[in-house]
Amino acid sequence: MESLQQRDVNWQDGKVFSLVYQAGEEAYDLIKEAYSMFFSENGLNPTAFPSLRKFETEVVRMALSLLNGDGETVGNMTSGGTESILMAVKTARDWARGKYPEIIFPEMVLPASAHPAFDKAGAYFDVQVMRVPVNELYIPEIETIEKAINKNTILLVGSAPSYPHGMMDPIREIAKLALKNGILCHVDSCVGGFMLPFVRELGYEVPHFDFTVPGVTSISADLHKYGYAAKPASLILYRNKDIRRFQMHATTDWSGGIYASPTMTGSRPGGAIAAAWSVINFLGKEGYVDIADKVMKATKRLMVGVKSIEGLEIIGNPVMSIFAITSQELDIFEIGDEMSERGWHLDRQQYPNSLHISVNFAHTEIVDNFLKDLSLSVGRVKTPNLRTVMNRVLINFIGFITRLLPKKWISKIISLISPLITSNSPSPSSRSAAMYGMMGSLPNEGDLKEIVLDLIESFTEIQE
Repeated sequence: MESLQQRDVNWQDGKVFSLVYQAGEEAYDLIKEAYSMFFSENGLNPTAFPSLRKFETEVVRMALSLLNGDGETVGNMTSGGTESILMAVKTARDWARGKYPEIIFPEMVLPASAHPAFDKAGAYFDVQVMRVPVNELYIPEIETIEKAINKNTILLVGSAPSYPHGMMDPIREIAKLALKNGILCHVDSCVGGFMLPFVRELGYEVPHFDFTVPGVTSISADLHKYGYAAKPASLILYRNKDIRRFQMHATTDWSGGIYASPTMTGSRPGGAIAAAWSVINFLGKEGYVDIADKVMKATKRLMVGVKSIEGLEIIGNPVMSIFAITSQELDIFEIGDEMSERGWHLDRQQYPNSLHISVNFAHTEIVDNFLKDLSLSVGRVKTPNLRTVMNRVLINFIGFITRLLPKKWISKIISLISPLITSNSPSPSSRSAAMYGMMGSLPNEGDLKEIVLDLIESFTEIQE
């Protein structure tokens, strides 16, 4: 196990800009100890483990105070942002079944930049996803959202901020539309819920997005991101108990007794609940503000440094510690590959092609090293070599034949080259620019989806 772990990305040195959030060694050791203390306990039954019930209710209370809840607001811990979003959509669907029984095919309206967990929720719960485009600032126009609302709409969604580019959607205006149309409004603050309140306290301009905004009926916020808790831990919060009631499930006629659960999962890891409680109490408000201050200063330094490198740009005007790096003249995925060669893990994004950066406390000491390696990577990409030339030829060829050949032929060709693409799937030691470039050249979303599913299957195959 230790040998295999050596092949993983080195998050301990702050070289991962997603996936892992760390608040320092002291907090890390505390979380491990708290998790281990409740390693075997199960959050499924609060009567068996009242300690976990206490931890969860107090974590929820702390979060609600942070997001300006009142005596009516309620919530639960979940296994992550995806489950929180699934619960929000499931709740909206069941709420609408009672309030608007005439709606047979419910829909939700959300920006193109909203998290794909909403697509997953729509697929799971038969709620049609209506995505609206974002403008040149990478936020949706409120008029576009209003036009997308129809008699089947049950839920509006806004991000605070959006994960790809760190932009704040116009939450106040979206919530106002929800009130006007008598429907629910969910704010996806999975990545910002435990950061934005402290950023505002530090004096940065942060638009209102929480329960102070009339019309906001639910909020998701991840504890295992900027709450610096152990995985898996997130929160789904509701304006009142009446709305949350539609989230819950109970079976009363089972031979095994009464079975009930407030969220998606049955068994819930007690360690994650205890660890979240421990780190929130350990850091406290002062600790979170101090961390947010260091993170924001590091973010500003990184953004200034990126902009100073010729050929690179920052997308839009991010509101906190999340941003994306793009380029009009260079292959940004090749730059990402060069950074991977230097040990950095950066998520690849599209529309436009970019590299994702989520700055957390682990990155406050690595700014200079990152910018140095980024500059070297850009220099390497600016120097032509056989590999990059061949990649470009291959990508251009695929783009050429997709414009020339019938769709049926293209699908057949893609089915033949899919093993080639998936066999070159990205890993900590491989280059992925060619793969992303080829996949981005495909005109048929169905073909691309099949390739991605093939890729997922390849990850689950037994390895020798």
